[in-house]
Parts: sequence; structure tokens; C-alpha cells
Amino acid sequence: MGYTLAQKLIRSHLLNGDMKPGSEIGLRIDQTLTQDATGTMAYLEFEAMGIPRVKTELSVAYIDHNTLQTGFENADDHLYIQSICKKHGLYFSRPGNGICHQVHLERFGIPGKTLIGSDSHTPTAGGIGMLAFGAGGMDVAVAMGGGAYYITMPRIVKVNLTGQLSPWVAAKDIILEVLRIMSVKGGVGKIIEYGGPGVKTLSVPERATITNMGAELGASTSIFPSDEITREFMRAQGREADWTQLQPDDDAVYDEIVEIDLSKLQPLAACPHSPDNVKPVQDLQGIPINQCLIGSCTNSSLLDLLKVAAILKGKTVHPAVSLSIAPGSKQVYNMLAENGALADLIAAGARILECTCGPCIGMGQSPNSAGVSLRTFNRNFEGRSGTADAQVYLVSPETAAASAITGLFTDPRTLGQPPKIKMPDKFLINDNMIIPPAPESEMEDIEIRRGPNIKPFPDTSPMSESIKAKVLLKVGDNITTDHIMPAGAKILPLRSNIPAISEHCFTRCDEEFPSRCKKEKQGIIIGGSNYGQGSSREHAALAPLYLGIKAVIVKSFARIHVANLINAGILPLTFANESDYDKVSMWDMLCLPDISKRLKDGKEIALLNETTGDTIPLHANFTKRQADILLAGGLLNYTREQSSTK
Repeated sequence: MGYTLAQKLIRSHLLNGDMKPGSEIGLRIDQTLTQDATGTMAYLEFEAMGIPRVKTELSVAYIDHNTLQTGFENADDHLYIQSICKKHGLYFSRPGNGICHQVHLERFGIPGKTLIGSDSHTPTAGGIGMLAFGAGGMDVAVAMGGGAYYITMPRIVKVNLTGQLSPWVAAKDIILEVLRIMSVKGGVGKIIEYGGPGVKTLSVPERATITNMGAELGASTSIFPSDEITREFMRAQGREADWTQLQPDDDAVYDEIVEIDLSKLQPLAACPHSPDNVKPVQDLQGIPINQCLIGSCTNSSLLDLLKVAAILKGKTVHPAVSLSIAPGSKQVYNMLAENGALADLIAAGARILECTCGPCIGMGQSPNSAGVSLRTFNRNFEGRSGTADAQVYLVSPETAAASAITGLFTDPRTLGQPPKIKMPDKFLINDNMIIPPAPESEMEDIEIRRGPNIKPFPDTSPMSESIKAKVLLKVGDNITTDHIMPAGAKILPLRSNIPAISEHCFTRCDEEFPSRCKKEKQGIIIGGSNYGQGSSREHAALAPLYLGIKAVIVKSFARIHVANLINAGILPLTFANESDYDKVSMWDMLCLPDISKRLKDGKEIALLNETTGDTIPLHANFTKRQADILLAGGLLNYTREQSSTK
């Protein structure tokens, strides 16, 4: 029996465990990336480990999230990260150089290599055949120090693409169709591997759009083969020497196969407030819109924006619509300027933003009250835009551009023949905004810059013998990391200050949560299914840790968030019977007796609700390593303990 492409890459990087679905495996990591919203904490953690120099083949720090400088905090964090990179051996992508995933795809990604990043959309690099995972900052810090990255061995799903896209149907519509079929929970515990003859019809930017939004499936990652189309892209980037052909074996066996005939797809939209709430654009035609935003790590490539420029050329954005466009990288921005497409965008009335994530993480461009916003982004969670009652739809660049002209939700197929876009044989190569690290011989002379907003990693302590605390919050299904730890221009600058950012923890669900935690000193959170979906932000674990949360008990967890809870030393447990969720209420006094001994011995865990008298069975499917991390009080303590015994 042959191997799938993902299995081949896992096998070649396997350090610990065996490739049996459901078992824990440890992988060697070749590359890491961070962005500034999560990177500051990752580097504080790396410093705390006491490792002088990164041990990966390549590590890059990008400044692309917190670029709105309304106070000193973001600028201070950027200087801190820049000095860390110079001293400890990382490349530094300066503000304005572009969004981490777009730049990494252009300048650093290598087929067949492993990559983890402190951003949930790191699987974008799967578009060129990398095995790329989103992870919490602590996991990235450990990988930079030479440690393995641990995941549960996923099942492999093949999405078999046949046929070819019809005019005006885009790669965004492919991933929206996958989301419609599989849902935001359908990829949990799985790697999505794309194959079939339809793959050959998709360029690298189109493939990257698809792997980027695989994060919305809850998937571990997504990956495309590395073929001649990949080679052409890398040749155009001046990096053909990094190309390797990668394909699954002909007799590879998949755990599941999803069939998609590209020729049958039509323009689609994810309706409020979930990426899997997908409907045909033709069913939404005529809805008045207020805003169109084109960009983000999903759809900000040169190909995307050349299409948009061609649609807008000679036209004017509808007077009722605000259209803003953010190129994904300096390379894209430069090339748009050189070939005249930028002039067409400006002439049409588009507002050109920085080469950053910007509005995608609520950093500016919030819609008007109850406004309808069409976005080429990857998430439309309620309130994420910065406007609580906004109606946010996720669409392709083609649909967004067509709708910006008409002022109404518009099927781009009504525009006639689509523009013919010819991609350049060679991209503009100018890496002057990427700063290499200092030589190792100069490390000792480099001072780390720390602003007053930068606070140390929260103190943790080994797990107590038993946990007894009240329920301080009970929430429902599909709680996102935006619910737990909101983004946006007001809160993101606090990412390096856990005491300050904890004041905003869960305030979108319950404004009194932080003050309640401070009063009670410790507590337990109860949640529904798919708890913690969305961003990889470990602040959604660190802020509850700071507020005294000892355990989170839910119906089911999203992959990255449960790892972040373990890394923080917060006990993540699931109900053995989902109906038992109804047996626990706010303010109930809960007890987990002999929890440390039970974890150590691998025994079953039961929850005693002292308020009602119910005994509730729980699942605690931890590996020995995960149990040891929890017992130590988190991954940082565990790593220190392991280092001291070597």
C-alpha cells in the first residue's frame, strides 16, 4: 500500500511516535514563522527557554497585523521583535513588506519542508507542497529551539478535483464548496490533500487560496502536490533551485474521498456569520451593499488584484459603496504600480491600504452600523469586523469587484466575458525589506529593546492535587477565539501585556467575566462543541490562565486551541456524554478530586457537581507527554524540567 503526499512528508520528518491515526507524533520542523500579534509572546517564551540561537533551517518574523500605530505599543513591539531577530538568528520582515503567508509563499516556502507558524492560516504554504501547520506561540518557540512539534496523527482526506472552472468562477468558490460539504468542524483531525486532474488547472496563487481557508474546516492542514505549475511559480520567483516534485503514490489509500467537479461550480458566498454558511451568489443578487474589501492572506496575490483591476478599469465604484484594497506584499504592490493596474484601481475610486492583514483582523475599515460588507477574507465571525451588527459575506475578488461597481450583490457572470490575465514570467525580486540576523559572533553585543507595554510570561505552577472551583462562564457551540480574546485596533496592541489584555477576555460573551474571575480567584469554564475554533492566538489560553481558570470542560475542542490550553497548563476535558452539558450551570461548585494522581496514572476522570450532587464522567484523552505538561503547569515549565535532566 502506497503513501499519500501528506503521509510521505510526515514519514520523512517523524521524530517520535508512529503514523497510526489518533496517536501522537512528533515532527522535525524545518521552518517557522510568526506575526506580530502572536510573535511577541512567542519570543518572550523563547527567551525564557534560555536557548541562544534558533535551530531551525529558517525562521522569519513578520510585521503584518499590528501596523496601526495609534500609541507607542505596536511600535515598541516591532522594535522588540526586530532586536530579537537580530540577536537570536531570525529574518525580520519589516512593516510594509507584506502579509506573512503571501511573502513566505513568494520568498521562503520550499516544497517538501515542514513549517509551523503562530497563525492559523500557515497552511497557505501547502499551496506549494509544504507540510504547514498553524500553532500556538509556545509550540513555535519550542520548534525554534530545536524541539519537535507534536500533533495527533491525522486521517487523510482526498479532495478529488475533476473538470475545469467555468468563466468567472474562482479558487475561492472551490474552498467555499468544500466548506459547504464538510462544515467548519468537518476537517478536525484530518489533513486535506488535493488531487485529481483538476489540480493541473490551478495556479499556485489559486492553490494557496484553497489551502489558506482549509483552516476554516478545522483541518490540521491542507496540501497540494508540487508539480510543473509549482516549478513555474518558483522559477518566476527566482527560486527554481528550491523546487522538488512531490506526488502521492499511485496506490495511496485515503480515509475519505470528496469529489468536486470544477465545471459544475458557480460563484459562491459564505453568509453571516460562519464560513460554512454557503449559498450561490445568484441567490443573493440584488442585496444592497455598503462595503467591499479585497485582500487578506486569502486573496491578495498579483493574480487576484490584476483580475480586480481589469474589472474596475474605466469604471467607478458605486457611490453607496466603500471599496478598499490591500495588496498582499510589497512585491505585488510594486508590480501593480509598474504595469499600470494600480492606476486603474485608484481611478475607479478604490482606497489602497497597506500591505497588511488590516481589516481582516478588525484593524480598521469597520463597516457602518448593520452594514453589508463583502470581503475576500477567510472569516466572517460575528463582531470580528469591529461592528457588532455588521453582515459580513466572504466572496471571491471577482464577485467583490463586480458588486462594488453595481452597489448590489452581483454575480460576476453577468459582466460578460472575463478579462484574460497573463501572469509574468518573472516576478519583481527585491528583498530589501527583509533584514537578515546578525552573525553569531555579534550576538553578545545586541541589546533587546523592551517597551513598557511588554510584560513577562504569566507565572504558572504545577497542578494541584484536586481542583475545586465554581463555573464562572457557560457558553454554547462554535465559540471562536474571537469570542474568547477579541482582535481589533483597541485590543491587539495589548498582545504583549497579558494582565492588560485579560481585561477583555470573553467580554463579547459576558462583560463581567474578567471582574468575576478576579473576585473568585479561580474558576472553570463550560462550553459546547468546537470550542476555540478560529485563530491560533494563544492569548485565548493565556488570558484565562492569568484570570485563574483551572479547567475548561466542553463537548469538543478545536485542534489548536486545545493544544494551547495544555501548553498554558489549563486542563481541557470533554463530556463523555454530550447531554451532561445540561447538568452544569453557572455558579455550580465543581470538583475534580485527585486530578493530578488520576492524570499521572492515566485513570478515568469524573466531575463532581457539588451543587447538584451529580457525578459526570469526562474524557481526558491525553498522551503521557501531554499529561506531564499539565502536571508541570504548562509547556514552559515542562521544557525547563526536561532541559535540567539532560
